[in-house]
Amino acid sequence: MKRKSFTMLAIIMILSVALAACNSKNEQSSPSSSEPATASGEQANAAGGNYTIGISLPAADHGWMGALISNTKTEAEKHKNIESIVYTAKDPAKQTSDIEDLITKKVDAIVMLPIESAALTPAAEKVAKAGIPLIVIDRAVNSESYRLYIGGDNYGIGYGDAKYLVEDLIKRNGKAEGKVVEISGVPSSVTDLRSKGFRDYIKDYPDVQIIASQPGDFTREKALKAMENILQANKEIDAVYSQDDDMTVGIVQAIKDAKREDEMFIVSSGGMQEIFKMMKEKAKPEVVVSLTYSPTMGGSAVSLATLILEGKGIQGLWEKSVPHHIVLEATPVTPDNVDNFLDPDSKY
Repeated sequence: MKRKSFTMLAIIMILSVALAACNSKNEQSSPSSSEPATASGEQANAAGGNYTIGISLPAADHGWMGALISNTKTEAEKHKNIESIVYTAKDPAKQTSDIEDLITKKVDAIVMLPIESAALTPAAEKVAKAGIPLIVIDRAVNSESYRLYIGGDNYGIGYGDAKYLVEDLIKRNGKAEGKVVEISGVPSSVTDLRSKGFRDYIKDYPDVQIIASQPGDFTREKALKAMENILQANKEIDAVYSQDDDMTVGIVQAIKDAKREDEMFIVSSGGMQEIFKMMKEKAKPEVVVSLTYSPTMGGSAVSLATLILEGKGIQGLWEKSVPHHIVLEATPVTPDNVDNFLDPDSKY
């Protein structure tokens, strides 16, 4: 899918390691306070140094973010030689202030998931100027000021969703033709890459038309409202491209409220159990695919930050340092294979 180098690196990560966070359950925590919390762990690391890691994350306004916050804290608590300072924020200004505070505290490394890519780029550059290793999760910043980026294959998600959408249109209509709407996320590299991947695929199918696109900001409430507006303005819709499973829940509700669930289908991403259950039950409107985007990357970011501070590479790789850029593969979950992904213990 035009992402061979990223996919190979993702496979190396999956086969080689050992990151403790990858064994964590996708548990959702309750929304965290914006006040800092500290945590020290129960498990000693091999290296003797003691470190402080600052963690700056968006507040848990949807299930995926709640699970990521939980996984990040869980991994930090495993390391006896790591003290963590955790901030959550609801807007870029507060997150910028949190980052500046962590710089003032002279933490040894900072793990950040930017609320918005562009808005947090200056803060990322301040971290670099302070000589503090920056680990960026999920949404990239608009500069190379970070030591490590770890996230999912967002371009691949958009490209893959488009592939499934076109294939389903052919099954239903006999040809690649249909009216499609898009519900996108917040302004960020994640949203931009998912939109680009989607459009790059469907540009070869001129009769597949994007007739509307509105932001749902990765929340089911805003996605519901956006979809309501689109339904009112468009009397014929064949398919919906949702950039996130939480948003898909709101989209489904809007379609049901309009009594148009037999008219269209949805392609989505995230890997949320609520969507998997819809697939299993063959609920309508039908969700034909959800490409996984695991919140365990938060725990992996902390584990990788620890390796960076200890001057270690990833076990199983010949390189003696952690890579600069890690992209995790997106796995398609469909009604045909959903049984392999249902997890009654998962909170996401």
